[in-house]
Amino acid sequence: MFKLPPLPYAYDALAPYMSAKTLEFHHDKHHLAYVENANKLIKDTSFAEGVFDLDKVVAESYVSNTPLFNNAAQHYNHVMFWQCMKKNGGGSGLPGTLQKMIDEQLGGYDGFRAGFIQAALAQFGSGWVWLVVKQRQLAILKTPNAENPLVHDGGEPILCLDVWEHSYYIDHYNDRRRYVEVAFDHLFDWDYVGYRLDSVS
Repeated sequence: MFKLPPLPYAYDALAPYMSAKTLEFHHDKHHLAYVENANKLIKDTSFAEGVFDLDKVVAESYVSNTPLFNNAAQHYNHVMFWQCMKKNGGGSGLPGTLQKMIDEQLGGYDGFRAGFIQAALAQFGSGWVWLVVKQRQLAILKTPNAENPLVHDGGEPILCLDVWEHSYYIDHYNDRRRYVEVAFDHLFDWDYVGYRLDSVS
């Protein structure tokens, strides 16, 4: 069944850019609720039989079981989201392969940063912004609510940012732009993004 993984860092590790209060609220309440709801909803379905595969549950429940999808996908999204940040993260020092592909395909770091911020601002309401790779091509993708690249054939996600308001309202109020800028400048774990790129491309 679904389990809530611990954060990969201390609650105060990302402060002042993402506060301990935000992490406690977001991880211990929002993410936990998705896990608990998904565990209730998956009972007595075919997904509960055999080898448990979160990716498969997300992809196959998208059309067939919307309540389960919403909670399982949010679990999937959040598991990756926590990994995409670290203490003393951010900045323009990207790993070699990631930097090379961004230079060639997304207009360099500045172009990538601007495009990602624009996608985040263009996402109406709640949702997610992703950097994906498909057939060695990088792309920025935005998805509403719980949706993710697994259900849009968008390729393999290597970076994600939660743009639901509970991700940033405590620390940045309703200033989504500031939140995304802070993620780029101080939070993103580029080594993790580079690792995901190397593992799927």
